[in-house]
Amino acid sequence: MAASETQTRLLYIYDTMYRRYGALNWWPADTPFEVCVGAILTQNTNWLNVEKAIANLKREGLLSAEAIREVHRERLAELVRPSGFFNVKSVRLKGFVQWLFERHGSLEAMFAGDWRQLRDELIGVPGIGPETCDSILLYAGGKPSFVVDAYTRRLFSRLGIVSDRDDYHRVRSLFMEHLPHEVPLFNEYHALIVEQCKRHCRKKPCCDGCPLGRACCHATP
Repeated sequence: MAASETQTRLLYIYDTMYRRYGALNWWPADTPFEVCVGAILTQNTNWLNVEKAIANLKREGLLSAEAIREVHRERLAELVRPSGFFNVKSVRLKGFVQWLFERHGSLEAMFAGDWRQLRDELIGVPGIGPETCDSILLYAGGKPSFVVDAYTRRLFSRLGIVSDRDDYHRVRSLFMEHLPHEVPLFNEYHALIVEQCKRHCRKKPCCDGCPLGRACCHATP
């Protein structure tokens, strides 16, 4: 598929979902640091569980880099328990904050430099994989780095654009190479993909009323 054809198809998919679902205003958070925490906590769990953990941190006044640096790890683990794998995630939160202060000093300073270089650094932080990294860059930092998740791979493989065996980098490159690097577009596109997969492109597809039925290789009558 030629580059221009790929862009046209990607934008058609975006426009079709947007007409159905409207603006979704993702990521729900009060501060950029809250986004970072949520991106780490949402690993291997659903968002409702993350919201409970974040509510615990807010209630205790611990939703800041300084507070997480100072709190005992065992206490932090107990507060983020609703997100699952709470011992591992408390270590990852503390590790991220330690790296943040030692390498950049603040979140504002971290986002002030070249985001591509920052992406390489972030992926090297223990517990910060590509998806978590790109979520932090896009939603906390306002950087044009497309986020890929299991929903993205599922939807676009069923649309015949990627293979369900393609790795993270290959799927992400589809969007990075063929779409304008615009933060609002990347932000809304990912949110629309999630909504589409929750409603229709589930593990067991629910094709009735799907807005992308005409473009899907796996659509059922």
